[in-house]
Amino acid sequence: MGEIFQGLDPVYDENSKVLILGSFPSVKSREVAFYYGNPQNRFWRTLSSFFGEDLPKSTEEKRAFLKRNKIALWDIVTECEIVGSQDAAIKNFCVADINSLLQNSQIGFIILNGGKAFGIFEENYGGIKIPYVKLTSTSPANPRFTTKEWFDVLSRAFDRT
Repeated sequence: MGEIFQGLDPVYDENSKVLILGSFPSVKSREVAFYYGNPQNRFWRTLSSFFGEDLPKSTEEKRAFLKRNKIALWDIVTECEIVGSQDAAIKNFCVADINSLLQNSQIGFIILNGGKAFGIFEENYGGIKIPYVKLTSTSPANPRFTTKEWFDVLSRAFDRT
């Protein structure tokens, strides 16, 4: 059995309306102890562009950005064995207790950042009554990512049609 790594705590408050779930923090994210810590990941650039805001740089700026825009952030896997950062390497994992987060927020829409997050979510929460959608991963390793796809779903999630 390999080394077990812990994920990050969820970021949300009682006003959060949209939950974005990734799979598990990358090596870089675990090093900086915050979500999407690899500067090559498109996550923060995509969201800041969608909301017309400056790119948040520090963890404090990112937390403020999420709060201001009513976004909750977490990963579907809370601990696992993993080598490197690839989703395919995730083994022997624990699944996040999404229900506890939902009870303490106003989440009405869930975005799954990538196929692994979506698969684990569907396996464990497929019957959930909240609308959810899978988007292509913002990972720099994903050549299929498109900003338009993310903007279209974010527009739906935040009622900006």
